[in-house]
Amino acid sequence: MSELIILKPLKVLAIQFKYLGDAVILTPALKALKTQMPNVELHVLVAVEVAPLLENLSWISKVWAMPRQRGQFKLKQSLPFIQALRREKFDRSVDFGGNDRGALLSYLCGAKDRLGFMEPQYKKLMQWLCYTKVVSPQNPNASYYDLHFELLRAWNIKRPSQLKIEVGFNDCEVDLASALVPENIILCHISTSQAKKDWPISHWQELYNLALQERFRLVFSAGPNQREQNLLDQLKSLLPHAETLPSAPSLRLFLSILKRSKIFISGDTGPLHFASGLGIPILGIFGVGNSIRQVAPIYSQDELICADNCACDLIVNNTAVCQSSISCMSRICPEDVFKKLKNIIDDLK
Repeated sequence: MSELIILKPLKVLAIQFKYLGDAVILTPALKALKTQMPNVELHVLVAVEVAPLLENLSWISKVWAMPRQRGQFKLKQSLPFIQALRREKFDRSVDFGGNDRGALLSYLCGAKDRLGFMEPQYKKLMQWLCYTKVVSPQNPNASYYDLHFELLRAWNIKRPSQLKIEVGFNDCEVDLASALVPENIILCHISTSQAKKDWPISHWQELYNLALQERFRLVFSAGPNQREQNLLDQLKSLLPHAETLPSAPSLRLFLSILKRSKIFISGDTGPLHFASGLGIPILGIFGVGNSIRQVAPIYSQDELICADNCACDLIVNNTAVCQSSISCMSRICPEDVFKKLKNIIDDLK
């Protein structure tokens, strides 16, 4: 009688050491890796603040949440974490970020096969030393989806015809969220991580007034840092009767607040991608060149309103501000955003 052969799972560590939104945008590639690679045990390594976005996705075997301080890698403090990674005896690693921290962790995790990105015009010693296979993107400014699957092509992972962002949701903060915000609001997140991606406060004010005429309930929020909270204060000074949300003390609570929204509106920022991953209808306001090139292709035209003919479109490297005399974000008029919003509301009826 032949013996039953139990195949050892292929242990893969996916690494993404960038921002919150980048981790969410990565989920279609991670899901494809999981479904197309037979007998794979998929682990994901992210910064500790990113972990709540992924930790409740059932198809990820384990999320490794690593503490970090931007711009610094403290090997001594990280040693116990790295030792725990090495005990997993990973067969492969893939670094989607391509930065020095991700490259070094690819090497330190102990995986035999280590895949990563390196742009040919920016050859870096760390990447050459730490990866066993390097992919140079044909177009570094392609959409994030295109870049992710270009990297995974090295492992014969194909891009599915349908791509879906996913966010893991934990209902532990549901009661607190329900005390902070009613259900079925239209949540407008007025800030982004970069000032050049912010839609002007005066435009949000006008959108509110248009919505008020139709009795649409808009509630406003902003990111936790001082610059973003200052924007919310400016809006409150212009619209003293408008509803605003306090800064959520945790990402889990913010996700629970998002879950109560009927529609989510914002510029190109992490919360827009969180909302999409939670299945909330979104309306993204995109004007900056990088947003148009790399993020907008992720969404359908019904979910976006984009500026056109902007100097940002011609600029490959990031700049602190829009290079047009009239910023691309300010050229997106409130009436057009409101029209898109009404279309989404009509589709939900």
